[in-house]
Amino acid sequence: MFPEPSLSLLETTIEPHLKMPTMTDLDHAELTYRDQKYSLPVIEGSEGELGIDIGNLRRDSGLITMDPGFVNTGSCKSAITFVNGEKGILRYRGYAIEDLAQHSSFLEVAWLLLFGELPSTGELEAFDQDVTLHSMLHEDFQRLFGAFPKDAHPMPTLASALGALSTFYDEPNTDLEIRQGIVRLIAKMPTIAACSYKHSIGQPAIYPRNDLDYTQNFLHMMFSTPCEEYEVDPVVARVLDLLLILHADHEQNCSTSTVRLVGSSQAHLFASIASGVFALWGPLHGGANQKVIEMLEEIARGGGSAREFLERAKKKDDTTRLMGFGHRVYKSYDPRAKILKGACQDVLSRMGGSSQLLDIAMELEEITLEDDYFISRRLYPNVDFYSGVIYKALGIPTPMFTVMFALGRLPGWIAQWLEMRNSPEFRIGRPRQVYVGEPLRQIEKPV
Repeated sequence: MFPEPSLSLLETTIEPHLKMPTMTDLDHAELTYRDQKYSLPVIEGSEGELGIDIGNLRRDSGLITMDPGFVNTGSCKSAITFVNGEKGILRYRGYAIEDLAQHSSFLEVAWLLLFGELPSTGELEAFDQDVTLHSMLHEDFQRLFGAFPKDAHPMPTLASALGALSTFYDEPNTDLEIRQGIVRLIAKMPTIAACSYKHSIGQPAIYPRNDLDYTQNFLHMMFSTPCEEYEVDPVVARVLDLLLILHADHEQNCSTSTVRLVGSSQAHLFASIASGVFALWGPLHGGANQKVIEMLEEIARGGGSAREFLERAKKKDDTTRLMGFGHRVYKSYDPRAKILKGACQDVLSRMGGSSQLLDIAMELEEITLEDDYFISRRLYPNVDFYSGVIYKALGIPTPMFTVMFALGRLPGWIAQWLEMRNSPEFRIGRPRQVYVGEPLRQIEKPV
């Protein structure tokens, strides 16, 4: 029987940190349709962001709005993450990502995302101990991994295993049970991720160690074998910790919105997180850094000419695509990419030697930042551009890149799930549609 989480996390009250915006009679937009006017409230966020509230539009007018891909639709009010893509700003709970990357650990950032404030020394020590003591998996879990094909990709294995956790632990309903579930998820995620990898290469799972910190333990479980213990380099572990921090949350992206939508049905916490993992698996989302590595390797095989590759990418009739540049949100340099660019050099110097892939990556960036074609299109390096290079340097195999993304994003998903559940505006998600199919018709059977 595993011990129950019982330290400071369980004594921390889960409360919403939403500062509900106020609206006055002057803060309204007006919509005119067929000579009928409709007044729509305008709300303002804490960073000056403005939004038109259309919650009652269908009730009042029979109209809905169309926004394929939800590129201009706010699905919620959130106090967790602020992104300004025009200025290249990313903040967690008001703290700049640059400050958190320099001064905080991943578990500190996880606590911040979950509870709105950075933990005290005592809270962090207790949280770290709780997570450490719950990193072990039930032995029956090994039978679950054994049911997957030998060469199963680690990402669906991870998602399936997270869903299966709900069969080992009852659905969390009370605050205490939810906090216990949070501890279990954060503690067991690295163990499940490492087991997913070990199964994919036909090696036995490695048990976690209580004398290692969060990222050190993951590296130990990834690379140790029954015959040889992996010696964890603290510098390498710190760079991995940095990567997890940079991926911890990123507003209402595809996977986070999936977690919220699934969770809005009051689905099990573990099932909601598993849905986020599956959403992240797509190459247009979490799989993008794998595409970057494949691109860099293609350039290397072709002689390593970054300029020649970019010239092909600029041609309309060429299928060559530049990966890791541009972002749905950022229209300037992704602040996470700036941090990782420096980390690349640190990792490679620590590992000894240079990397042809990094050399190509830096040449690509140098050219694009001076080329009017890319400048006019606001194509700047994003977080995927350098994260794949670092994972490669750390020895993380390419199929595990998306798993690493999920490992980092976990506290953000949980924080978003909690915020949604505690919001005074909580309701089940139910998008609308405009039907464009056949109108009413009758069945006509042949005579």
